[in-house]
Amino acid sequence: MAANRAEVLVIGGGIVGVCAAYFLAQRGAKVVLLERDEICSGASYGNAGLVVPSHSIPLPAPGVVAKGLRWLLNPESPFYIRPRLDLTLLSWLWRFRRSCTEEHVRTSLPSLCTLQQVSLALFAQFAAEGLPFVWQRKGTMTVYNTEQGFEDGVREVELLRQHGIAAEVLTGEQVREREPLLRETVVGGVYFPGDAHLDPAAFVHALANRTREMGALILTQTEVKVLEGRGRRVERVLADGEWQVDLVVLAAGAWSPQLVRPLGIPLPIQPAKGYSITFCHPNFLPSLPLMLNEVRVAVTPLDGRLRLGGTLELAGLYLSINQRRIHAIRQGVAKYLPSVSGSKEVVWCGLRPCTPDGLPVLGRPHRLDNLIIATGHGTLGVSLGPITGKLVAQMAAGEPLDHDVRLWSPDRFLR
Repeated sequence: MAANRAEVLVIGGGIVGVCAAYFLAQRGAKVVLLERDEICSGASYGNAGLVVPSHSIPLPAPGVVAKGLRWLLNPESPFYIRPRLDLTLLSWLWRFRRSCTEEHVRTSLPSLCTLQQVSLALFAQFAAEGLPFVWQRKGTMTVYNTEQGFEDGVREVELLRQHGIAAEVLTGEQVREREPLLRETVVGGVYFPGDAHLDPAAFVHALANRTREMGALILTQTEVKVLEGRGRRVERVLADGEWQVDLVVLAAGAWSPQLVRPLGIPLPIQPAKGYSITFCHPNFLPSLPLMLNEVRVAVTPLDGRLRLGGTLELAGLYLSINQRRIHAIRQGVAKYLPSVSGSKEVVWCGLRPCTPDGLPVLGRPHRLDNLIIATGHGTLGVSLGPITGKLVAQMAAGEPLDHDVRLWSPDRFLR
């Protein structure tokens, strides 16, 4: 059987892969996208749908380890690690601990702030051009149930303001004036007017359709099994059939490491399971998205639906739903808001690809000339999807990049 041919082969049909395919096709590239399941069937589907420059402080930061130790063995905590002997996980946790420094935050924050704001502008441009998806720029509000949490949040605000993130610190009374649904227990909050939210599934499907209209071939139910290298190139991609390629863009999220490991490229990415509950015709809708700080739950109004999203569970490449995690989300929300109900509830989980330093992976590994890796966005996959796709297209064309992403290089894990 003759091999298929692709000028650019994109692996992964989530928001990063679809955005990459779109911007490549826009530049005239002949693009083929392969997705192991359906478009937007993974972490891009049921997440909170937030575009949040306000949340640019990387996950590993000072104090996180101490807080995580209190949480990690509690199945109902915001952060949970399923107990198991896994050397890859232990190595990841060691790297994570090493990244929890002030210096790491200082060096990481500028690129995350800048690129999230650029990505937000790209979303706005898509909406202005008539791409059919729910897009609202009402800001977000982070609310606190403890004085300590509020004090920590105010300190983070001071740091974010240094990087151009607008923020308004509010007392408990001011928070309830802005959102009367919040309980009296809320001691304060921070309103971030520059944030936005969208229906992530509607966006990815709409952009995939537009990319098809531009001539790209999108194949679903097509799992990539092997990348075969020869010399400094990926020579063949084996999926349902064989593909000969000029360029490969790997945007397979949490499944990326296993595809490049045989090529000698280490990607220390852990699949971090997140959960959401979406209520149709809910009994209430907040006026804007809320971040419930102490329980780490996002509350997003989505065109007549209400989505509660949260938790981070390191349990491997498993998509089973842990009901204790769902219970924890419900119980956590009840500490801030009235009891939620609706005509229908949809429970979902997805695997977010998390690096130990909290930064995405974007670039060409030094040992292969025709591979671009775009993964590891963690909880910021939606926020950073459009700008990641645009930068992938610039890399593919050999153009100077609009933004410095050297800190995101896949080669940083060789050190």
